[in-house]
Amino acid sequence: MSNVPQIRIPATYMRGGTSKGVFFRLEDLPEGAQTPGPIRDSLLMRVIGSPDPYQKQIDGLGNGTSSTSKTVIVSRSERPDHDVDYLFGQVGIDRAFVDWSGNCGNLTTAVGAFAISAGLVAADTLEQNSVAAVRIWQANIGKTIIARVPMTDGQVQETGDFELDGVAFPAAKIALEFLDPAGDEGAIFPTGNPVDELDVPGLGKFRVTMITAGIPTIFVEADAVGYTGTELQDAINNDPQALAMFESIRGHGALQMGLVETLAEAENRQHTPKIAFVAGPSDYVAASGKRITIDDVDLLVRGLSMGKLHHAMPGTVAVAIGAAHAIPGTIVNTAAGGGNQTSVRFGHPSGTLRVGAEARESNGEWVVEKAIMSRSARVLMEGWVRVPGK
Repeated sequence: MSNVPQIRIPATYMRGGTSKGVFFRLEDLPEGAQTPGPIRDSLLMRVIGSPDPYQKQIDGLGNGTSSTSKTVIVSRSERPDHDVDYLFGQVGIDRAFVDWSGNCGNLTTAVGAFAISAGLVAADTLEQNSVAAVRIWQANIGKTIIARVPMTDGQVQETGDFELDGVAFPAAKIALEFLDPAGDEGAIFPTGNPVDELDVPGLGKFRVTMITAGIPTIFVEADAVGYTGTELQDAINNDPQALAMFESIRGHGALQMGLVETLAEAENRQHTPKIAFVAGPSDYVAASGKRITIDDVDLLVRGLSMGKLHHAMPGTVAVAIGAAHAIPGTIVNTAAGGGNQTSVRFGHPSGTLRVGAEARESNGEWVVEKAIMSRSARVLMEGWVRVPGK
């Protein structure tokens, strides 16, 4: 067996929201991986430890879940009024692919902090003790996000007392503003309707809201798929029939949204669209043992990511929840009691989360101007990641 030295690449391992990922400066990647293509994809898969038929990613930095099989590339932005460009790659676990079709809202939380610490934000724009507003160009979806990062003595403040359900320890709060979070063409509802009837062969017809705010997402009523909205991960992820049902609804929804042309294409596009089921408020016990009461939430939402129920909520789906809640008549708005609201607190498997959104109707179409939520981020390890050379 040949002895090929490993390649050493500067990298930072970070938690952002309820996800973890490996962060790179674009300029630090090997030359062949600085542009999109198979060389970049192959490198990132090897960093994470994919594809792994055991689904554990033991020989890489992934942890065998969609929330931890993630990569981020950040560079200085040449766009006016932006500090950095941010590109997100969702790495498959047991299959060889990197999905570039959408953003990761959770890891977005860490992008501003990483950019400052990595010297990608002009120093003369930062104050010693303040909140730095880092303007991020999200390259996957072509949208602007503002991360408000706390600073102390000229450094990113990571520790604090902000608690985030789904994360065991408190940290400093980072506020995110997703500006104009609708799809590329500005249409928040790809079909033009806040509610559609989705016909899924073998399963029946479902009332759904299909929305493109944050990330393309399909919302379905919990009782229509046989659930209450109080479920935790094992209730879904240990049930192959349930996972197959949700994947079938997701695939047919992707077709109706115009995101794919065939079901086979949807199968290989796991990151988008997401699918989530919603219900009205109810008491339940979160994964941590924390008791959530009916008075703590406006509605319940359970979201799936990469074919499995998420342990908390993908950040981009939280944006979609906020946008859908702000528009009367959607599945989400109706589950929360209807009306015009600018913020919502929803229950997820790990606890609760509040997200706000500003929506208005213009010329018969709904426009979401921005969505707002708070998360936290922290550097876990920094230095070099090593991958076998070729």
